[in-house]
Amino acid sequence: MGFIGEDFLLSTEAARRLYHGYAERKPILDFHSHLPVADIATDRQFQNLFEIWLEGDHYKWRAMRTNGVAERYCTGDASPYEKFLAWAGTVPFTLRNPLYHWTHLELKRYFGIDVQLDEASAKQVWEQANSLLGRGSLTARRILKTFAVRVLCTTDDPADDLSAHRTIAKTETAFRVHPTFRPDNALAIQDRAAFRAWLKRLEKASNKSIRSLRSFLDALEQRHDAFHAQGARLSDHGLSECPVAHCTDGKAATIFEKARAGKATTSEEQEQFAAYLMLFFGQLDARKGWTKQLHLGAYRNANTRRLRELGPNTGFDSIGDFRHIAAVCRYLDRLEQENALPKMILYNSNPADNYAFATAIGNFQDGKIAGKVQFGSGWWFLDQKEGIELQLNALSNAGLLSRFVGMVTDSRSFMSFPRHEYFRRVLCNLIGAEMERGELPSDEQLLGGMIGRICYQNARDFLGLQVPEDKSA
Repeated sequence: MGFIGEDFLLSTEAARRLYHGYAERKPILDFHSHLPVADIATDRQFQNLFEIWLEGDHYKWRAMRTNGVAERYCTGDASPYEKFLAWAGTVPFTLRNPLYHWTHLELKRYFGIDVQLDEASAKQVWEQANSLLGRGSLTARRILKTFAVRVLCTTDDPADDLSAHRTIAKTETAFRVHPTFRPDNALAIQDRAAFRAWLKRLEKASNKSIRSLRSFLDALEQRHDAFHAQGARLSDHGLSECPVAHCTDGKAATIFEKARAGKATTSEEQEQFAAYLMLFFGQLDARKGWTKQLHLGAYRNANTRRLRELGPNTGFDSIGDFRHIAAVCRYLDRLEQENALPKMILYNSNPADNYAFATAIGNFQDGKIAGKVQFGSGWWFLDQKEGIELQLNALSNAGLLSRFVGMVTDSRSFMSFPRHEYFRRVLCNLIGAEMERGELPSDEQLLGGMIGRICYQNARDFLGLQVPEDKSA
């Protein structure tokens, strides 16, 4: 028998009432994910539990490596069943890691499997899950409908042609899938060959010849317009630090010419060019009323040998120890001075920065848009119970929790939607405990209303996305 009961993570009666009454049945607006949009366009049917659950999950790979599992069972040539068995054998060793909670929550919500996964139960779990997958009831689109996902935002490069998004828009009415403009490759001039290859892709997508900085910016703006026409209302940047070096138009043009010609650029030039583009992207977002997301502070690709062997996003990243706040505030201030500060969501990867981020957002609220600058949900290594609570506490103490736009999965897995449930349970447990201790009023309607807004309505109202009508929300 499993341990994911009706009141999982809900330690007080007040928490249980708040969750079951105000959070549990809210639909999902997942405004930041890395799900492959092609899988949704084709309504992919997963052939087995490995495909839907383990195929690209670097959280699990990290745990398996730590447990002494060889790489062939993570990213290598082992069979799907062998890889699943290796994961099943690792699960008992993940106690107190969020993977233990997520694993069993996902098995129960997707397949009705309520046993603790280990080597002994692995065959039963594999066969039961595969039987359900074989019936076609858990295709990519049916999963979104089953979990009441009203809107999903994917993460897309400006050079992507958005054809999969157009397919979904023409054929689906139960939910919306919107692209998110993520131009990180535009800043990556340090990799000369990759940047030049990406420029060719951008030329093709924008149908513009790129021969100068001006034509480069025009091509990026054309793609920004195309994303907007396809329903995009968010941009996103995954940066170690926010670049804020001073860079004139002339200097940016010189740096771009070097990069376009395949010449080496200095680290100083790379930062100057990135800072120049970040101002440009902020201006584009502000003109269209978009929301800009900044994911800051990850220390990426720490293991050079593994990066060469396996590539990025394979589980060799960690929390970085950067100094963010001066740079972030300078960036927002520059946009503010130009009256070009868009709505923003700032995510940090280091919990030591929570209060700094939570106070920084208060510097740039405009008195017009409620919560215009947001402190985003616990991200990456912080999207577990303690990390979620730390973010909620910092935001509560330094800002307005009631205006928070809530949780995102930030996931590459179609099995990740129960993370919204996980967040909602943690939120209700935190508020319910304070309610019972008399630290918050015993006013269920007041507190429940706040919880409902955090779980769904705030994001719906803040982001301006096209959301299928849902009278129950």
